Amino acid sequence: MIKVKNIKIEADKIILNTDKGNGFYSFSDSLRLKNATQTQRRHFTLSPFGIHWAELDEDLCFDGFVFEKPMNDTLRYL
Repeated sequence: MIKVKNIKIEADKIILNTDKGNGFYSFSDSLRLKNATQTQRRHFTLSPFGIHWAELDEDLCFDGFVFEKPMNDTLRYL
């Protein structure tokens, strides 16, 4: 289970800061969120598994977010 520390709504995506790292979801990947206003996008509730927008009838599971992989201390070049 992912524990959300912070959520940031940007013009084109939602960004999660979690105990597993940072993740994002592009609003353009959801027709309802793509066409929603910024005000509508900001009115959501959290569950242990994702985000719900009641007004938009939209749900996102945390598993659908793209999480950044931690950068290794040593980079290898091919």
